[in-house]
Amino acid sequence: MVTEPFERGRRRTARTGAALALASALLGAAPLAVPLATLASPIQPLDSIVAVVNNDVIVQSELDRELSLLLPELRAQGTELPARDVLQRQLLERLILARLQSQRAEQLGIEIDDGTLNQALTSIAERNGLSLEELRQALQQSGIAWHDFRADTRRQLLTTRLQQEEVIRNIRISEQEVDRFLTTDADSLIRRTEVRLQHILIALPDVPGTAEVEQAQRKAQDLVRRLRTGEDFAKLAVAHSDGRRALEGGDLGWFPIAEVPTLAVEPAQTLRRGEFTNPLRSPSGFHIIRIADIKGDSPTGVAQTHARHILIRTSEIVSDEEARRRLLQLRERVAGGDDFATLARAHSDDTGSALKGGDLGWIGPGDTVPEFERVLQGLAPGEISPPFASPFGWHLVQALERREQDSTDAAMRQKASEALRQRKAEEATELWLRQLRAEAYVELRLDQDNF
Repeated sequence: MVTEPFERGRRRTARTGAALALASALLGAAPLAVPLATLASPIQPLDSIVAVVNNDVIVQSELDRELSLLLPELRAQGTELPARDVLQRQLLERLILARLQSQRAEQLGIEIDDGTLNQALTSIAERNGLSLEELRQALQQSGIAWHDFRADTRRQLLTTRLQQEEVIRNIRISEQEVDRFLTTDADSLIRRTEVRLQHILIALPDVPGTAEVEQAQRKAQDLVRRLRTGEDFAKLAVAHSDGRRALEGGDLGWFPIAEVPTLAVEPAQTLRRGEFTNPLRSPSGFHIIRIADIKGDSPTGVAQTHARHILIRTSEIVSDEEARRRLLQLRERVAGGDDFATLARAHSDDTGSALKGGDLGWIGPGDTVPEFERVLQGLAPGEISPPFASPFGWHLVQALERREQDSTDAAMRQKASEALRQRKAEEATELWLRQLRAEAYVELRLDQDNF
């Protein structure tokens, strides 16, 4: 049975452009510390409200900061800029979803303390071959204020942890689903290894009328016609898509072929590089999917690690620092001769593995969230890690032994289970965000006076 550390968040491709490469390592869009335009008058007007989100507001300066970062990126990509009001509406929806998730996290008592934040920042720096101070300098040279980068990193960590708690941890995969997947999609696990997807969404309301459906379908069909005449997909996505990645040209990034969202499974397996679909209907609306790029490889042996862990979840009662302190005490007890498995049964919050003494079985590349995988790969057999954080909470992990494993039936079933989990996670998160938005009180005040 796959336990919670196997639930891997979708990996996204970093944005192009050297000036934004570091910021894109973790953030969707890190705001600049300077406004989009400088007022000639020394008298500053009041910061106007552009949206009311439940009992909170989003002001024009927040929107300007997002826009001031996005515009240079779009120009660097050579993307034809749509009208300013189109960009502002797209960005405002992004800010509204972020604010709603922050509010939900506050209700649940989910927080990211400075220790977890600093650990994430250090990881970003290390992935780019930099020290923390060098990362700070590189961002500042790119016009990104360090305090803004820290704030947006904290926000992204908070969002990830919230989605894991509210959505991902509730996903279950049955043996029957694995059987069906292996019957119909087994080749997807061993042939095309990755695809890069682009996406345009023409959204529908929750309960659309016939006229609304017909109007959205006509718009999607017209976009397909324009694509067939040679118009650029990314430009059309920025100008017309209602998808969350519209401002990135509809770029959804690289997906392992087995983790492609359900709607894109057939196109990902059959379309050639550069081809796109006709409009595809879903409850969200009409979708156009393009295969931007493909990677493939022959199946090879997989290096696996047999591991066990202890998980302490954070909550309103258990802070990050408290979780870390508990794990330090448990690590000291193991060093003093206490049995790891016994401690896992008594203290681990991962119920799936706790009954087995924290045993996670054999873990291969990509089977766990990145934070967990990086620590596990750095351990020698028998070694126990220091406490570290992931979207699920805080862990101690012990590497027991390693092996090289061929694509046996057991390994294929594990890959199939994880592929199904990722598919469901993408769809469930999208529906959860739509529900969060639908249940909220949102008043838009973005009008011509704000342009």
